[in-house]
Amino acid sequence: MEIHDTIREQIANNPVLLYMKGSPDQPQCGFSAQATQVLMACGERFAYIDILANPDIRSNLPEVSDWPTFPQLFIDGELVGGCDIIVEMYQSGELQPMIKQAAEASAAD
Repeated sequence: MEIHDTIREQIANNPVLLYMKGSPDQPQCGFSAQATQVLMACGERFAYIDILANPDIRSNLPEVSDWPTFPQLFIDGELVGGCDIIVEMYQSGELQPMIKQAAEASAAD
C-alpha cells in the first residue's frame, strides 16, 4: 500500500488521532508534549503515531494534510491543526466538545 493511502486510512480509522514526535508518555519535542497534555486533559482516549519511528509518514504527511509542521491533530478525519491551534481551541473551550463527540460517535459504532 502506498504511504499516502496508509496515512489516509489511519486518519479515517481513528476518530481522534495525533501525529507527534515520540509518544504521550515520552514526547520528543515541546510542541508534542503540549499537544498531548491538552488532549489528556480532555479526558477521552486518542490514538497517536510517532513520526520519528515512522520516517515515511513524517516525510509524506505534510503532502496529505497540507500542513507543514508537527504535531498534527485530526478529529473525525479532519485536520484541526498543530500545537498552537490545539492549545487555543482548548483554552477557548472549543476542543473538548469536538473530542467528546468524536469519541462518543466512535463508541456507538
